[in-house]
Amino acid sequence: MVKIMDPYGAELPEDYAKVIKDFGLEEFDVDDFPHPNCLMRRGVVFAGRDLKMISRCIKEKKPFYVLSGIMPTNDKIHFGNKQVVENIRYFQDRGAKAYILVADLEAAAARGVSLEEGRRRALEFHIPAYLALGLDLKKTVFYFQSENRDVVHMAYEFAKKITLNEFKAIYGSADPGRIMSAVTQVGDILYPQLEERMPGIIPVGIDQDPHIRLTRDIVDRTKDRKFFRPSSLYHKYTPSLDGSLKMSKSKPESCIVLPEDVKSAQKKLRRALTGGRETVDVQKKIGGEPEKCMVFEMHKQHLIEDDKELKSIYDKCKSGAIMCGECKDIACNRMEKFMKEFEQGIVKARKQVDRLNFVKFA
Repeated sequence: MVKIMDPYGAELPEDYAKVIKDFGLEEFDVDDFPHPNCLMRRGVVFAGRDLKMISRCIKEKKPFYVLSGIMPTNDKIHFGNKQVVENIRYFQDRGAKAYILVADLEAAAARGVSLEEGRRRALEFHIPAYLALGLDLKKTVFYFQSENRDVVHMAYEFAKKITLNEFKAIYGSADPGRIMSAVTQVGDILYPQLEERMPGIIPVGIDQDPHIRLTRDIVDRTKDRKFFRPSSLYHKYTPSLDGSLKMSKSKPESCIVLPEDVKSAQKKLRRALTGGRETVDVQKKIGGEPEKCMVFEMHKQHLIEDDKELKSIYDKCKSGAIMCGECKDIACNRMEKFMKEFEQGIVKARKQVDRLNFVKFA
């Protein structure tokens, strides 16, 4: 059976260790990266490609870049975007030059969002949201795909470097819109190297790995350009509150979006699947199972920064010293604080949009 990890579809990995093996990834070694963030320390970041090259750049203070894209298809984002921003900020703080591209061409081709609407959404919501989540404005370069002729020119050049069958093997299908979107993303990933050939890392969810594989294949076929193969960093999905692998807007009752009304988010947390036992008495006697608890997963991935505090909740759950209701109370209080700070951060960031470092094209 051909294994396809589709960034456009719904096929998701059920076993991350199997994903590492099937797709030839490197298991993330937290010891390779100085002062790892909580996503790295807690195993939420689980794999990547050519990670040691980036680790050397950090330790030897050599130039490298980190890049991510914004898809301006609506006025909400999700917790996966938060994870990407946290990892971008980690590399920014360790010397990386950051690039954020607004994928307005891809939004127009794949989702029917006009360039004008994509620009509006990016400037009024998406970029301010990324700043509110911690992106360093002073260390970030922005651009719109539709304005970047270098990216478009590279996309046309790179389209000649892969066959239709190879594209289908990576993506599963090959309609024209998908092909153009994919080769444009290759141009985006390599764009920072036009100024200076240097390593770069792309932090994404594992469903975006096809874009990384395609880019690395094209780098191998354009050796005269002397591009570095991009490195990549993969984080686990924020699971759905009902226990399935990934939060999805198709199941709004189990998905918390950003921003969301606090009362609505808290209601969802209180209904979330937990690792509680069949009765309170049993749980007090033998303890709960935080490994199966979606509320604890929210604590681990998003709501609790301090490792000691997180371990305390884990230990109390395992020993039966804390019940699910109390744990949900903690999560609801943290969610209220997070949403309030996030929304205040967006308001503040909107006032900084005119200070953004956008690439200027002739």
